[in-house]
Amino acid sequence: MKTSTSAPSAGDPPKPRAERVEVSEDRAGQRLDNFLAGRLKGVPRSLIYRICRSGEVRVNGGRARPDLRLSAGDTVRIPPVRLAERAPAAAPPGADLERIEGVIIHEDRDFLVIDKPAGVASHGGSGISFGAIELMRAARPRDTLELVHRLDRDTSGVLVLARRRSALTGLQAAIREGRVEKRYLALVEGHLHQSRLPVDAPLRKSILQGGERMVRVDPEHGKPSRSVFLELERYADASLVEVTLETGRTHQIRVHARHVGHPLAGDEKYGERDFNKTMRERGLRRLFLHAARFQFDLGEKSFGFSAPLPAELARVIDALQGSRR
Repeated sequence: MKTSTSAPSAGDPPKPRAERVEVSEDRAGQRLDNFLAGRLKGVPRSLIYRICRSGEVRVNGGRARPDLRLSAGDTVRIPPVRLAERAPAAAPPGADLERIEGVIIHEDRDFLVIDKPAGVASHGGSGISFGAIELMRAARPRDTLELVHRLDRDTSGVLVLARRRSALTGLQAAIREGRVEKRYLALVEGHLHQSRLPVDAPLRKSILQGGERMVRVDPEHGKPSRSVFLELERYADASLVEVTLETGRTHQIRVHARHVGHPLAGDEKYGERDFNKTMRERGLRRLFLHAARFQFDLGEKSFGFSAPLPAELARVIDALQGSRR
């Protein structure tokens, strides 16, 4: 991708000038608004749409709508954005960068995969300065990294980042078409009434008074959502299960688990207080939900990424071993 700027006049402080950026082959087919969001890090979407509507953004010399699909070789004029409108990005702490580098489990020309720790968001926002994607971009400033999918902040495990746009769009298409297998490990209350329990319950997002977002089962207005729970081990008052997702709705496993009467251990939003208290006595200090496996085919190549159960969750299982039934 080539970038050129006009030289400033001598004497006076240089004024911000528009950039002219040539679209590379790897960005062909990308929408203009998404292309601009990638170039203008931290700029709100509302501002991106505004500079498109005003004609300040040009593609090959002409005005362009935000939803225009770019082609390789197109020239995009990107106007300067005032610092008052564009907050400067602070650098992440060095310890956070070392930590995120330490959880990389796979990298090749297409993907970079991490074992995301619990407590780290997939991306920044809503009061979170740095999520996993921002930390990895800071740690790998020469890479072009994009989130392929997301994990809840309190969920650990496999998180896939794309290094090339073709890999991003290819894998996202596979996710939409249900050609990706995602398996999670979870500790739930009680014992399943059958060893393999499919849950087909439509889910709908809602916002409660006070602004808290919740997800509910809603047969009439919810989106189709399907999970399959497989019981792996039984303990006195809990079960270790593997959950395979056939759709990927927000909080899907947590809501489906509660819906069938087996809420997740450590779930402060959808769980049961008494069960959570019992699990805390067994050493649990977080949500017991871990993305253990992510596999798919892309073209002629097969990919499979795994992350072992974190030590803090394995210790809880050890504590429960004596109560296994």
